[in-house]
Amino acid sequence: MAGTPDFDLYRPSEEHDMLRDTVRSLAEAKIAPHAAAVDEEARFPQEALDALVSSDLHAVHVPETYGGAGADALATVIVIEEVARVCASSSLIPAVNKLGSLPVILSGSEELKSKYLGPLAKGDAMFSYCLSEPDAGSDAAGMKTKAVRDGDHYVLNGVKRWITNAGVSEYYTVMAVTDPSKRSKGISAFVVEKSDEGVSFGAPEKKLGIKGSPTREVYLDNVRIPADRMIGEEGTGFATAMKTLDHTRITIAAQAIGIAQGALDYAKGYVQERKQFGKAIAEFQGVQFMLADMAMKLEAARQLTYAAAAKSERVDADLTFFGAAAKCFASDVAMEITTDAVQLLGGYGFTRDYPVERMMRDAKITQIYEGTNQVQRIVMARNLP
Repeated sequence: MAGTPDFDLYRPSEEHDMLRDTVRSLAEAKIAPHAAAVDEEARFPQEALDALVSSDLHAVHVPETYGGAGADALATVIVIEEVARVCASSSLIPAVNKLGSLPVILSGSEELKSKYLGPLAKGDAMFSYCLSEPDAGSDAAGMKTKAVRDGDHYVLNGVKRWITNAGVSEYYTVMAVTDPSKRSKGISAFVVEKSDEGVSFGAPEKKLGIKGSPTREVYLDNVRIPADRMIGEEGTGFATAMKTLDHTRITIAAQAIGIAQGALDYAKGYVQERKQFGKAIAEFQGVQFMLADMAMKLEAARQLTYAAAAKSERVDADLTFFGAAAKCFASDVAMEITTDAVQLLGGYGFTRDYPVERMMRDAKITQIYEGTNQVQRIVMARNLP
């Protein structure tokens, strides 16, 4: 068969490939050199934020109407994947900017979009997402944070837990109960600003991985905000939150793929250099089989994730299934690949002198946040195509 070079059905466009090259070059030059120190010191990757903002890669999903790059869902995935390949903590900058702002994009008024997406696009502010609470994790509809109407304002009281980039972000999408009698249909969404009176933060969590991305509680103590900061109609907040996750779980899959690719790349180089019994360990069939399985599973995860990203862009009817499937499969694969990478490096893999142990620690959270993989399986079962 002669071949049809222009058959583009299962191939990213030339623009997507160029974007990958750009992000990879930036990540290797400006982000990778600081990744180990960011992890070791558990500090926010300011160098990564500066590099991403200067190249307009910190929030590529923001529509052009509001000053953004207007990148499609696959382009956003590629940015997150390439940053995660060198530093998972840094990849949470573009990922969480999308997570925090997508409710505004999906359901917000024109006024809200103009007010909050512009500063995000410029790099003047970051956006976080406040759904989970101490007693409302997988059962997010069981939240207790309340928003009570008072004239032209709402007054918010409650605690949000596990909030990524809390304290660094200027803006927070907060889910709160406006009608306790209606459970999920009594939850509304609001934009809260870091500077609002009554907003404060807990101490940063001491975590296994993604140590450079601060995770803190957000305290809302009689936070009084204008009623027009509600995202969408009253009682639609939970539906907006779930719709958001359909799209953003794909960014977690992208992060998982990036971490796994970084680990595979490092392990592949190591086994070609490391010699035992008079030859490179890459020549041993047992090692070759491990690498083959790692590469095969990673490519399957990438293809599923890219297909899900295309569905996100089109808002296909089966997006919910594909978003959950991509996140679940890619994160399980990332945990397996990073664990195998540590194994391939032997004792060296277990030390902090080599990056694969960091990648293994970073991979674990991708199986947990934005819905545990057990919850993803429930979501998939309820939405079988």
